[in-house]
Amino acid sequence: MKYLMSALALSLAAMAAPTLAADPPKASCEAQATEKKLAGAAKNSFLKKCTADAKPAAAAASPECEKSAADKKLAGAAKTSHIKKCMADAKK
Repeated sequence: MKYLMSALALSLAAMAAPTLAADPPKASCEAQATEKKLAGAAKNSFLKKCTADAKPAAAAASPECEKSAADKKLAGAAKTSHIKKCMADAKK
């Protein structure tokens, strides 16, 4: 029985690990919310704002992609899509 419970706990932890690693701003925001002892609607509101504020910082990390979008005179969804694709290509 101990072995079964250990295996179950380990498999759950393994499945959760990629989601935590895939979204560092959210993990950071969760830590800040815990530090501020937020709960319920206040925590949800804080997390929503925190993660939204973190996303532009990630997009600004690539001035080459921003410049490329500006050179092509892109705006709105087209600009966002172009920057996202540009950043993905740069990571390869």
